[in-house]
Amino acid sequence: MVSRLQREDLTALARGYALLGAGGGGATTMLELMLAGSSDWPIGISALDDVDPATPCLGVAFVGSTMLLGERMPGENSFGPLIDAVERWLGHPVPAVCSLEGGGMNGLAPLTLAGSRTIVDADCTGRAVPGLDQMSLFVDRVPGLVLACDTGAGGVAVVEPVRAVDGERVVRAAIIQAGGVGGTVLAGFTVGDLREHAIAGHLARALELGRAYVSASAGPIRELADALGADLIAQGRIVSVVPHEADPHVSGVEIAGADGAVHRVITRSETLAVLTDGVVVAAVPAVIVVIDAISREVLEVTDLSLARTVVVLSIPAPAWWSAVRGRVEHVRPSAYGLTGLDVA
Repeated sequence: MVSRLQREDLTALARGYALLGAGGGGATTMLELMLAGSSDWPIGISALDDVDPATPCLGVAFVGSTMLLGERMPGENSFGPLIDAVERWLGHPVPAVCSLEGGGMNGLAPLTLAGSRTIVDADCTGRAVPGLDQMSLFVDRVPGLVLACDTGAGGVAVVEPVRAVDGERVVRAAIIQAGGVGGTVLAGFTVGDLREHAIAGHLARALELGRAYVSASAGPIRELADALGADLIAQGRIVSVVPHEADPHVSGVEIAGADGAVHRVITRSETLAVLTDGVVVAAVPAVIVVIDAISREVLEVTDLSLARTVVVLSIPAPAWWSAVRGRVEHVRPSAYGLTGLDVA
C-alpha cells in the first residue's frame, strides 16, 4: 500500500509502468517530465477501502498513437474539458480518479490530476492493452459507463455505450478525427465498483517493480529476473522482424538464442506471445517484457530491430483476469485474432 507518493518515487514508478507496458502503452518520459515540475508533491494515494464506496470515480488515459505526443505535446489540462463534459452528462461532480491502463505512460496519467481529485489505487487493466473494450469495467459489464474523448480543435465527444465494442469504435474514430491521439475519460462508476471490477493496489505494484528494476538492472540478468519475480524465457540476438501475413500490424521477431534455441516474439501494439522452438512459452495476459541486454533499457515493440541483443522476461498476469470465468478471453492472443497461441 502506498499512502503518500514522494517526488523521488517518480523514476521508480515510471520504470514499473514501463515494465507493465509489455512493449506498449507509450514511453513514460513525457509525463515524467510534466510531473517532475508539479507543485502537488507529495501526492496522496488512497486505497479502495479508505474511500467511501459511493464516491463517483473516473479514469483517464491517452488513446491512439502515443508516439504522436512527441510532436503534439499534451497540455497541462489535457483532461479538463473531457471531465467537464462527463460531469455535465452525469449531473454531478466526480471527485476521485483511477488509472484506466496501468502500463506505459497511462499509468502516470491520473497523477496529473493530483491537485483536484482523490487518487485511488486501482486500475482497469493491470498492463497495457490496445482496446477500450478490454477495460475491466467493460469486461464485467458494469452498467451506465460514459466515455468522453477529444475530437480535435477543442471538440469533445461523449458516448454512453451499451456494448463495449461500440465505445471502442466510436472513440477510436473520434481520435482519428482529432489527429491520431487524444485524451479519453471513462466515468459513470464508483469506488465501490472498483473493489470488484478493477485491479486494486496496482500503483503499489508498479512502484514495487520499478524499485526492484532500479536496484537490480545493473547486475546479472538472472538476478534482475528474480528481483522482478519474472521468468527468464529468452536471451539472444534479433535476426529478423517479419509482418504477419494476415495482419500487417502483427510482427514475428525472431531471436537466435544464446543457447542455440530459436525464439519468436509475437508483437502487435504490445508483446503478445513468445515461442521457443515452436512451443508457446508465454502469452498474454502475462506481462512479456523485452529488455536490451546491454543498456538494460525496457524496450517498446517499435524498438525491436535487427542485430539488437535482448532479454525476454515474463511477469505473472494480475490475478484479476483469472479470478472469474470468461475474463481472460478478452486478453488472450485469440482476442487479437491470433490462433494457436493461447496458454492455460
